[in-house]
Amino acid sequence: MQKHTIMVCDHIHESGLKMLESQPDINYINAADLPKDELLKVVGQADVVITRSSTEINEAFLNAATNLKALVRAGVGVDNVDIDGCSKRGIIVMNVPTANTIAAVELTMAHMLGCMRSFPYAHNHLKLERVWKREKWYGYELKDKKLGIIGFGNIGSRVGKRAKAFEMDVITYDPYINPSKATDLGIEYTTNFDDILACDIITIHTPKTQETIGIIGKKEIDKMKEGVVLINCARGGLYDEEALYEGLKNGKIRFAGIDVFVKEPATDNPLLDLDNITVTPHLGANTHESQYKIATQAAQQALDAARGISYPNALNLPIRENEIPDFVKPYLDLMQKIGFLAAQANRGAIKSLKIVGEGEIGEFVESLATFATVGALKESLGETINYVNADFVAKERGIDVVKVSSPTAGAYKSIIRLRLTTDKEVIEISGTIFNDDVQRIVEINGFTLDVEPKGRMILFKNTDVPGVIGDVGQILAKYNVNIADFRLGRDKSGLALAVILVDNDVSEEVLKELDALKASIYVKYVIL
Repeated sequence: MQKHTIMVCDHIHESGLKMLESQPDINYINAADLPKDELLKVVGQADVVITRSSTEINEAFLNAATNLKALVRAGVGVDNVDIDGCSKRGIIVMNVPTANTIAAVELTMAHMLGCMRSFPYAHNHLKLERVWKREKWYGYELKDKKLGIIGFGNIGSRVGKRAKAFEMDVITYDPYINPSKATDLGIEYTTNFDDILACDIITIHTPKTQETIGIIGKKEIDKMKEGVVLINCARGGLYDEEALYEGLKNGKIRFAGIDVFVKEPATDNPLLDLDNITVTPHLGANTHESQYKIATQAAQQALDAARGISYPNALNLPIRENEIPDFVKPYLDLMQKIGFLAAQANRGAIKSLKIVGEGEIGEFVESLATFATVGALKESLGETINYVNADFVAKERGIDVVKVSSPTAGAYKSIIRLRLTTDKEVIEISGTIFNDDVQRIVEINGFTLDVEPKGRMILFKNTDVPGVIGDVGQILAKYNVNIADFRLGRDKSGLALAVILVDNDVSEEVLKELDALKASIYVKYVIL
């Protein structure tokens, strides 16, 4: 039995560890307690690793992880992962995006309520100082306050739902969603960021990117109303911490609820010196329920990846299976086969690939291009080429990848085309999917055909004269090569192309004898 090695680099809930330990085909290594310099000495054993935020997936880590095929970030954020570096090495990066959703939503509401009612300070005044002074702790109600939500994904949208239950007036800014996602919930959608800055309370729920780092800074705080309340249970650095500190200190910001910081642990952060802020040590995912879900989901993803079954929530694959219509998948598979076939039939240094998607499939031409590239380069690179590094490898080799989309497909509902150009010649192949996901190649270099793309194929181009099919059959019979199918395409210039599917391997001797026929123009042999 082939064993795959999964290494756990950071602490996760024991439920996930037990899943890994119980698999007979998995060599499980728990390296969570190793110092990071020691981890680099052993990570080369791993096929798949599970990490959290404590392990930096940087160049040093990737250089050490020589056998790594996939990485699972047990959580949402991947700002500690060099995704481009992983992609160049063909390492698939996955996260666990929804396991801690409710935990983060409820912590956001806790901070919001804590800020509005000064809850932690009232609690400490009574419990720690033993002072009963009700008049000191007048708060504010959430009802009728305007809440601005920056980012309306899994977490932001659920915060919006709960805020509506508190009878708040809710508005959201998120340029990457369909506005109906908000408006269908009775939540206002805006494309003007200043509408958010005019709210009574602002909460942010975006990933940490170049676009969102410091999205709330001094300029934005200056535009806010006096006494605004700010919440951040997403990622450290989305609020400029210096500007946040000044706003809290001068009273422009009445209160802030902060769970995440630029530098963590944040035990010496100046924000902790202020008395109008509620803070927690990055607890967004810290519930028993969410930790169980994160660990078990991360473990299952690691197992699936190690076994090559699937890569759920992959961040650097060309598509996510759960986000595409079912009809697209067989076209992607067919396009990869076409790319592989084309590269075998037109051996040489690939100069360019032109990928065309016509009809309904045209919308997915980007993904078609990745699958075509994998198929085309697999002939020369074997298993070292995959969906993750295909674009990088094509660029490094100077291959021009052209993508064309058309809403019409002639006689077909959808059709895909590939034009592969090498330093020797050009080949063009088209294919489509019929009912019940039946894959067919329907054209090769202008010849109309109907060929199932599988098995051993002889491509035989010849002048269209009598007796050719008989001659071909005799040669194959002579070498005991059985014909499984024979498809013929003809053009108006007196030429023909036969695609002959055979049951046996075809030797170089057979191909030479076929090519020696007087009618032969070329003979090519491919295996799918």
